[in-house]
Amino acid sequence: MNTTKPLRFVIIGGVAAGASAAARARRLDESAEIILIERGPDVSFANCGLPYFIGGEIKQREALAVQTPQTLKAMLNLDVRTGTEAVVIDRPSKRVQVRSVASGATEWLGYDKLLLAPGATPLRPHMPGIDDPRIHTLRSLQDMDRIHAAAANATQVAVIGAGFIGLEMAEQFIRLGKKVTLVEVQNQILPPLDRPMTLLLEDELRRHGVELALGDGIAGFERGAQQVTCLLKSGRRVPADLVVLSIGVRPETGLARDAGLALGERGHIHVDQFMRTSDPDVYAAGDAIETHDHVGRMPTAVPLGGPANREGRLVADHIFRPAQAKPFPGMLGTAIVRAFDVSAGLTGWTEKRIKAAGLPYRTITVNDNHHAGYYPGAKPIILKLCWDPQTGFILGAQATGMAGVDKRLDVIATALAGGLTIDDLAELELSYAPPFGSAKDIVNIAGFAAVNTRDGLLDPVETIPVDPNIQVVDVRPAALAKAHPVPHAGVMNIPLPELRKRSAELDPSRPVVTVCALGKTSYFAARVLSQRGFKVKSLTGGLRATHDPRTPAKLPTP
Repeated sequence: MNTTKPLRFVIIGGVAAGASAAARARRLDESAEIILIERGPDVSFANCGLPYFIGGEIKQREALAVQTPQTLKAMLNLDVRTGTEAVVIDRPSKRVQVRSVASGATEWLGYDKLLLAPGATPLRPHMPGIDDPRIHTLRSLQDMDRIHAAAANATQVAVIGAGFIGLEMAEQFIRLGKKVTLVEVQNQILPPLDRPMTLLLEDELRRHGVELALGDGIAGFERGAQQVTCLLKSGRRVPADLVVLSIGVRPETGLARDAGLALGERGHIHVDQFMRTSDPDVYAAGDAIETHDHVGRMPTAVPLGGPANREGRLVADHIFRPAQAKPFPGMLGTAIVRAFDVSAGLTGWTEKRIKAAGLPYRTITVNDNHHAGYYPGAKPIILKLCWDPQTGFILGAQATGMAGVDKRLDVIATALAGGLTIDDLAELELSYAPPFGSAKDIVNIAGFAAVNTRDGLLDPVETIPVDPNIQVVDVRPAALAKAHPVPHAGVMNIPLPELRKRSAELDPSRPVVTVCALGKTSYFAARVLSQRGFKVKSLTGGLRATHDPRTPAKLPTP
């Protein structure tokens, strides 16, 4: 007879990381006592789906309640206590004090192992008028309900912050027929991305009626009888019936701090590669932790649902089968967002992040369709790749387009995790049939372009030069060049089929930059000229990627 006392595993926080850890723990140990503490009324709900219920894409609220305390008890024999908050951790005695939100009654719970998964709370900075009830943040189902109810009677909506959540909310309010102003203190939407990779999405937002106030932050709010007015730093006033703040999150680490656990520079709970805090019997996972970055091998904090779930699973593995637990590989920060018909996302590091860190890098931008161009429905996609010029290792990628963005980001995220190089990207064998892809996928094309750059066959530039000594050559057909001119005063139009015969029109003593819509034709032209003795660079990604996302590759057939 086994008389070993069952391990008691107490989990504080019942959404992504906490619920994942509890479920994995039960699958690994049927005898363990697993107690899940959640301050709110819901556990294991789909918080990433909240904007889509507000906009009506998700019809049933119940669909977001993935599990309930009752289903978790029935399926996994978990002791789930909602409406209960942890107030004190007594680490020497290995116990935590919890309190009922409704009654205020308290009790002490002993633990053998403790997991902190408190998450992060939306930022609500101290500024004039911030307490107006028409100003909302979005974290819980109850927040969602309040915004959903307020939207029913709203005409004008202001969304403050143009990150991932801000874009999702702006899209959903437009779907509801609202007039939307999207305010962002940076000079671009999606500040984590390089700005050229946001242009197509900016164009799409404007096309659907979203008013963008970029490079203009929020200074405060003015309460009126009918509306609240957003006071921007520029002096502009934006009236709104409803305001949603989406300017970032703050980790909820007060409990950990009061317990004396080590915190990172930005206040996140510091953990090791197995999610252990500075106390080996206390773990932490999810949006409140500081872990390490996979690319830079430095501390980082990335509040994303996918990593939170995997971190929770790792905690259970390390507690219940430590010999088999695999260390956390590091954060890639892979993320994606959709606004109407355009998506954009990233994995790993962007060019501006690499540049800010002072690391060596090269970058290339390529354009193609998400599947074979001759098959109906082909949609444009733009892919930007960064790599280490010394090793060829991939540092990061960004993609934007109307279809297939997720697939390409996932492929490169896998390549990043596996330590693949630009040569490996060029050689990847990816699934191909005309409805799904191309014989040379855009991921392969990015690899080709990167290898060509390394080998000196391609010398890319990201912007059209302003130096009058540089000859800018538009190699598109004359009709296309006239309809969508290159934004450069001295540009010459020499279509590629004419370039071999007309190359004498160019001065071989002056450098040349070739330009086209997508970047392919300009590369072909650069190869023609370089083999004729010219010093040539090519506009990477073409006009569509770096200047005007609406630039077509060809004129429509009448």
